[in-house]
Amino acid sequence: MVDTEDQWTDDKNVRSYAQMREYTAIADRIAADFPGGQVLDWGCAFGQMSDLLASRGLQVTAFDYDPDGEGFRALPYYPHIKAHYSAEPVALPFDDGQFEAVLSSGVLEHVQQPEKSLAELDRVLKPGGTLYVYKLPNETSYLEWLAKRLGMYYHGKYEDDRLYTVRTARSLLTENGYRVQEIRLANMLPLSLFTGRIGEVLAPAVWALNRLLARIPVLNRLATNVELVAVKRD
Repeated sequence: MVDTEDQWTDDKNVRSYAQMREYTAIADRIAADFPGGQVLDWGCAFGQMSDLLASRGLQVTAFDYDPDGEGFRALPYYPHIKAHYSAEPVALPFDDGQFEAVLSSGVLEHVQQPEKSLAELDRVLKPGGTLYVYKLPNETSYLEWLAKRLGMYYHGKYEDDRLYTVRTARSLLTENGYRVQEIRLANMLPLSLFTGRIGEVLAPAVWALNRLLARIPVLNRLATNVELVAVKRD
């Protein structure tokens, strides 16, 4: 899901070269962990992650929630990928233990019942399978603070939006069937703003600076996101 007020139509995250650097890094990580593996892109939105994962040889299933209808549809931005849409907010139309990995990129914070959704992801993961959680909004993010005061979209504006800290994010996963292997704060710069030709030129430097700033203790408490890598407990 796209982190904007109009989550379903604003494509600036896809058009931003700096933001695509992050998506590429995520795809590289999952492909390195599970070469050729079965991966569920849970909440695929425009499909940029499904496309990146598939291009790295992973067997990707694109899935998203659509309250207005179910079925398979080609993704407009990536028509070679057909996504499975469901009007069911929790239950997934997949077999037990079908996937080696599940990716949640900007999704977990929006679901109606996070505990039940995590249980459902646990069900479709193979024993020892991995859940990758990216773009989980950080409660102490300076960008969330600014967005709220500028009248822009911010996480928490809508009923099902949630923000997390490192502690609460870890607790959510450990209390719902997962063993957290990695957890960190990430993203200090507004990556989605770097579009167009200037954004393309600046993207390498912006991405490098973004990663560097996120490694600075104390300062990184203001980062945009919490990231987790967790393994399904047996």
